[in-house]
Amino acid sequence: MLSLNCDNMDDVLALEGRTSTELQQLLSPYELVFIDEAQRVKNIGLTLKIIGDLKLDTQVVVTGSSSLDMANEINEPATGRLLEYNLFPFSLPELALNSSEREENRLLESRMIYGLYPEVVTEPGDAKRTLMTLANNYLYKDLFAYKGIKKPEFIQKLVRALALQLGSEVSYNELSNLLGVDRGTVETYINLLEKCFVVFRLDSFSRNLRNEIKKGKKVYFYDNGIRNAVLSNFAPLELRNDVGALWENLMVSERMKRNSYSANFAQLFFWRTHEQQEIDLIEEQDGMLHTFEFKWNGKAKSSQPKAFANSYPNSTYEVITPENYWTFVK
Repeated sequence: MLSLNCDNMDDVLALEGRTSTELQQLLSPYELVFIDEAQRVKNIGLTLKIIGDLKLDTQVVVTGSSSLDMANEINEPATGRLLEYNLFPFSLPELALNSSEREENRLLESRMIYGLYPEVVTEPGDAKRTLMTLANNYLYKDLFAYKGIKKPEFIQKLVRALALQLGSEVSYNELSNLLGVDRGTVETYINLLEKCFVVFRLDSFSRNLRNEIKKGKKVYFYDNGIRNAVLSNFAPLELRNDVGALWENLMVSERMKRNSYSANFAQLFFWRTHEQQEIDLIEEQDGMLHTFEFKWNGKAKSSQPKAFANSYPNSTYEVITPENYWTFVK
């Protein structure tokens, strides 16, 4: 086996700008080649396309902590030549397989605060230090290397602003005014944060109603612990005023993981009207609409807004609470 770690410049140079002949000479002697942190290699998409075209007997496994096209000034996709997987922080069902659903229920509040990064789960006593180290030293390193971006203070302010707006609709114009940059810069940096797997966006759902919000965005964090580390807030739930937002973020991120791992190509949205009627999550699959509301308090009453029910009469509605969430995340 050949293992290349592209945090090492020698390994980067072994791959970067190589001809098909040079790549064949490098890889063909091995049954398995493992390339880690591949996004460090300039135009890695083109390199992988060349490797795919060689049709070697060698199996090549490529990993990266951010999207591979972060490194590509020329984005040359290796479509049809790669099987692509996203590996997220642990999911709750994965942890339950190792312990039990009962045990994960006991640890649910901890998961909401400290998240599901592997080192946080396996070394819970060091969770705060691990998360603060990730948030301060490693979370944006690929972004800072991308096209010479050198505004760490702006990125940190932007991520903090997104953390404070968790569960709420995000306005690029408001963020622009808050941070003192133009709207396009805000949108560009949020897109880059997605490529680094820090956050992901949901679009607003709009089909029939005139008063539906049509261009809204909500931004969620892939991991609750990272979000709380950005704010340096690991207070217990009984001392927090953002419990509902943490529960919503955990559930939406778990649903995203579930759909990705099961190759379920449903689209996720949120819904809101100008009169502030809202639905936390809409999942559209094969023409069906499944709607969900997230309530940390299982006794809180909730029902599908009449305007939505009347416009989309075949949709389903479910309230997700700590008492029934396993059927939603599995």
